[in-house]
This record gives sequence, C-alpha cells and structure tokens, in this order.
Amino acid sequence: METSKLKKFAQAARRSLREQVTAKLALVLGAESAARRERPEAVKKLEEAIKNHGKDQVIERVAYIWFNRFCALRFMDMNRYTRIGVVSPADGQSQPEILAEAKMGHIDEDLADQKTRQHILDLLAGKAPSLDPQGEAYRILLVASCNDWHRAMPFLFQRIDDYTELLMPDGLLAANSILEATREAMTPDACEDVEVIGWLYQFYISEKKDEVFDGLKKNKKITPENIPAATQLFTPHWIVRYLVENSLGRLWLLNRPGSKLIEQMDYYIKPEQPETDFLKIGSPEDIRICDPACGSGHMLTYAFDLLYAIYEEEGYEPAEIPEKILTNNLYGIEIDERAGELAAFALTMKARAKQRRFFNKGVKPNICVLENVRFDEDELKEYTDFVGRDLFTAPLRSTLRQFEEADNFGSLIPPDVTDVDGMLRILESKNVSGQLFISMTHQKVLQALRQADYLSPKYHVVIANPPYMGGKGMNGRLAAWLKDNYSDVKSDLFSAFMVRNTELALPKGQLGFMSPFVWMFISSFEKLRSFLINQKTITSLVQLEYSGFDGATVPICTFTVENAHNPDFGP
Repeated sequence: METSKLKKFAQAARRSLREQVTAKLALVLGAESAARRERPEAVKKLEEAIKNHGKDQVIERVAYIWFNRFCALRFMDMNRYTRIGVVSPADGQSQPEILAEAKMGHIDEDLADQKTRQHILDLLAGKAPSLDPQGEAYRILLVASCNDWHRAMPFLFQRIDDYTELLMPDGLLAANSILEATREAMTPDACEDVEVIGWLYQFYISEKKDEVFDGLKKNKKITPENIPAATQLFTPHWIVRYLVENSLGRLWLLNRPGSKLIEQMDYYIKPEQPETDFLKIGSPEDIRICDPACGSGHMLTYAFDLLYAIYEEEGYEPAEIPEKILTNNLYGIEIDERAGELAAFALTMKARAKQRRFFNKGVKPNICVLENVRFDEDELKEYTDFVGRDLFTAPLRSTLRQFEEADNFGSLIPPDVTDVDGMLRILESKNVSGQLFISMTHQKVLQALRQADYLSPKYHVVIANPPYMGGKGMNGRLAAWLKDNYSDVKSDLFSAFMVRNTELALPKGQLGFMSPFVWMFISSFEKLRSFLINQKTITSLVQLEYSGFDGATVPICTFTVENAHNPDFGP
C-alpha cells in the first residue's frame, strides 16, 4: 500500500484537530459561553476530565476520537457500508451526500426524531436563525449518524451527548476542512483494504512518538499515557502473514494434514519431518487466537482471513462464518483505548465484507482495552459482606488489586485467580439492583475479572509484535514491577512479553513474534535464550537486515515457537 499520502495527512490532521479542539475548549469554558447555559452537564464533565487527566490529555483524546470517526465513516462510505455518504459526496457532487439529500428534503426517519429532522429542514430553508445554516445542519446530521452507528459499533461510536460534541471541529464543509483532507487521502483505492486504518493510526501518533523520544534524550521517562505512542509499530503485511501462517496455519495443518489451506499460505515453512505430538483441535470453533498487544488489529485481521478459509474448508455456511470467528476465535488486548477501537472496527469491517447483514447481528469483537481498576478496603469489605465471604478467596482478592496500574503493566499482568470464568459467572448472577454503592463496586469487580479472563492461559495461538522499551525509557514503577515479576528478562519490555505470551498459550500451543534481534546475541538476554531453547521449541526464524522495512529503527527478527520443548524438532 502506498503510504506517503496517508502519512502526510495523518500527521497534519493531528496538528489541525488539536488546534481546533484547543480553540473550541477555550470557547466552551468561557464564563459566559453558550455551552454553559445550554449544556451545563456536559461542561461539568469536561471540567472534571481536565481536573483528572489534564487539559492536554483531554485535547489529545477528543482530537483522536474525531479522527477515528472521520476515517471510519470515510472507509465505510467508500465500501458502500453506509446507507448514504456521511462524509463523502455522491459522484459529481462536492458536499457530503447526506447533506445534499437533506437539502432536497430527504432525511432518514431512523436517523433522527421528527423535531430534529424539522430543525434541519428549517435551517436549510432559512427558517431557523443561524450564522452558518448548512454547517449547523451538517453538524446535526453527522452527530445523528455517529449515534446511529452506536448500535452496531458502540466501541467506536459512543453516543455523542457529552463534551466530545461540544469540541467537534467547525468548518467541516470548507474546502480546506479536515473532512476534505480525509477524502483526498483515503481514496477509493486506499479504502479497498482495512489495513489503511492501521497505517493511519501509526502515522497519526508518529509525531507524538517523536516527542516522547525527544524527551528520553532529556532523561524524561515514558509515562503510562505515552507508552502506546512510544511502542506502537505497524507490522508489515508479509511479516503478519509469516507469523499467522506459521502459527495458526501450522496448528491447523498438524491437525488436518490433508488441508488445502497450504495452497494459499505463501509464507508457510513446512516442517522437515512429520510430527505426531501436537495440540489437538476438534473443530475451527475450538481455536482461540490472541494478540496481547494488538494495536489496530493487523495480526487479527489476517487471522480472520485464514480462519474464514478454514471454516469454508470444513463445510460451514458462509453466512455463519464471520460471527463464529469474532465470537469464538479472535481475542485482542490493548492498553490504548483508541487503538483498541480501531482493532474492533477493522475486525467488524472484515466480517461485514463477508456478510452483508453483519451489522444487524449485534456481534462485538473480543477486544479488551485494559483499564485501571482500584478499590479501597471499605468498599471491598462491604461488597464481600453482600455477595458472600466464601467467594472471596485470597487469589481473588489479590487479582482485584492487580489492575491498579493496568495502563502501565498491560498484558504482562498474570492474574492470581485461576477459575476466572467460573467466578465471573457466579458474580454476574448476583442481583445488586437497588444497592447504589454496592452496584458501583460490583461493576468494578466484574471489569477486573473480565480483564483477568482475557489474561488467562487459554489460547491455542498467541501472536504479537510486542512493545520494545529498554530500561532507560521505563518509568520507575514499570522498571520496579518488571524486576519483581520478570527478573530474568527485565532488560526490555519485549523480552518480558515473550515469556508472558508463553504463559498465555496452552501447552503445545503456537506462538509468533516480531522483535528486535538483540536477544539472540547480547549477554543480558542469555536467560531468555536459554528459556526459549531449553524449555520451548523455535520452529522458524527470519533475521531481517538493518532497516528491514520502513519504520524499523532497530534490527528486527521474526520467529515462531511451539509452547513445549521438542528436542527432536528440526532437520
């Protein structure tokens, strides 16, 4: 995919959106602002967010939200997944199709109630006062469209009834608007593959990544909110194919040696010798695949393609396959909310491409964005008394405490409780209605346990391009935590992830990694080498040249592992 235009657009979009959101923020927070009169609750939430996270973080978040939405809507417009172009004009037109239709009196009744539709028509007919009637009408239509998509994709299109609407950029119909730039960059050709979303994500955060690394030169450590920008790297498609084909594909061919799947796996490395001792799979629905640092979901989207072929080969009805894949097979874990949204969006687009009615099914991808969950002793004691002390074993209590810094430690957290699924079912059945404070604690407990469930050792395949961060960049808490929990591999985040991923996988499961290649040579990774060689089985390895692909700033290797030691493996 040609990415130079995408890079230029995404970087400029971040700067432009931040500037516009900053200007709107000053306007909204003005002492006599219209927002304070008309939307006092939204302004209150905005002020609370600034107090809790800081003004810059709020600006960054809102700018990112609108970038994601504009790009998602453009992608769906170009693939005819929207009923009408929301950000894209019809052929031969210059304004978004949804606005052009409204100007002719056509507004989808499902999009907005009668009062809102009439207000839009009045604006466009000059019957309602406005300094920018078309701009205001389009703004209402855009918000209504985002809210309409909430039903199918709540993870990306949260209902816009808070300060994100107040801070929406102005001038969206102008010739130099962010929407016009989006249309120019996201051409029909670029939108043929959902991979475009991943590239846009990487380029959008690239300047922030540069800022973080400039800070490192001044001895500024990487704080939790900056870990995603500092460590995200979009994996080239050929490496994704190599990793998925030699993990998921390998596992399937071990179980179905006569499968024709091999004919479409150009990067598959066939074993030299027949293998008989491997993880047994009954049906495609049994396979669980996890990317514990999933970013925008590139690994998972190609795994979707391979799984679809597997299901087809097994004789499943095509209309059933997308739902089965998203429900049973694919799992992603992230610490970056926006990346998690894009991963879920990318998988939903994959499913929609295969099943026209997929949006109506209400299926949500299994993407878990890890959140900090904190309890104080009094609330846990009260909650324990309410649900029953017999449930609260020592491992459960400690697990609930393990997510206090989830944004810092991410998928490296190994839950202490073992039967997470059973515990979740029991607690989800508890009736806490009518108990306000108990109910709030209950939701936090369930959130912690759902996160623990994703982090439990249940996966047949684990594939990842784990974050790279040496000790010099780690904040104090992260460095200390790695020393306590991953003392043998604490030199870098990627080495800790390698060990952790083997814990996520079932015995004899298949794993795939892309990482710096220094672990193969440097003395500080000697224990990692020993672990992989003496306790696991490296099934294939590719060492790339320096700067092996665009964006690679360190020497890279990519390799696959079986989660068991097989001394007889190899030629």
